[in-house]
Amino acid sequence: MRDAAAKPLARETRRAANWRTSLRRWTDKTTHLLWGRQGNDGLLLKTVVYALLVIVGFVYVYPLLFMISQSFKSLEDLLDPTVGWIPRQLDWDNYVQAWHVLHYLKALGVSLLNSVLPAVAQTVSCAIVGYGFAKYKFPGKPVLFALMLITFVVPKQVIMIPMFLLFKQYHMLETPLPFIVPGLFAQGLRGALFILIYVQFFRTIPVALEEAAAIDGAGAFKTFVRIILPISVPAIVVVYLFSMVWHWNETYLASLYLGNAMTTLPQELKTFNDAFKAMYTGGAKVTDVNEAIRMAGTLLIVLPLLALYLFAQKYFTQVVDKTGLTGE
Repeated sequence: MRDAAAKPLARETRRAANWRTSLRRWTDKTTHLLWGRQGNDGLLLKTVVYALLVIVGFVYVYPLLFMISQSFKSLEDLLDPTVGWIPRQLDWDNYVQAWHVLHYLKALGVSLLNSVLPAVAQTVSCAIVGYGFAKYKFPGKPVLFALMLITFVVPKQVIMIPMFLLFKQYHMLETPLPFIVPGLFAQGLRGALFILIYVQFFRTIPVALEEAAAIDGAGAFKTFVRIILPISVPAIVVVYLFSMVWHWNETYLASLYLGNAMTTLPQELKTFNDAFKAMYTGGAKVTDVNEAIRMAGTLLIVLPLLALYLFAQKYFTQVVDKTGLTGE
């Protein structure tokens, strides 16, 4: 009798134990799924992170998407409130008119000349100066480094007139030389910032690499060219991109130094409305430029920078990886 009564009890006990085990396993799986095994790789955290990335990314991408959408709209689509983001028909004539108004090829050549060459000059010269500040000790180094940083906070309007008179004295006006020559001497637009970027990057490179090169008989110049620069490609690309973008977007100093001899694309955009009215006049009636044509012109100016960024965007993340090296 006792064995007959014990069997159902043991069976119920095993069922309860199995149920608790299944519940515990389900709870563990759910916890690992939501929070992850380390507490930082779960589905819940990933969902929040990706949601934030999408929201922040949309804030930055929205102006570009709006620009593209508006640039393909015809005048009828612009005036029709029922037309939202997608136009009824792509109007390529907006880009054709903007291309002619901007004198695109000529202005593009001037813009590249006034941005690529100064950026190359700054990238090379600032790397040399930054390496000297980061790796060498010499008399007056703190004072020179402080003076270099002070030049970054001095507004360009303060030195604009003296620099203009200096370039005029050396017959450099109406040429790209006012942008190229300062870049050769690690100055120019935000040159101090680029030196600081290089200094911080070079300080993370282990001294053992330079010591090993010295043991192998490499001098300072060979060490810099053969050892330091190859592992500094991400920093070089970032400095070059920043320098080129800032020179590309500079209109105030460009109009001052270049005058009427040369015109960049951002300068053409400043006078876009007047140039459009002067080019597209129908007798006594003047055709007003609409928003779609202005957006097309703006997109044509931004397009080279977008292509450059898409080509070099991977180096931005590599800078973080490279600066993770431990100095000695």
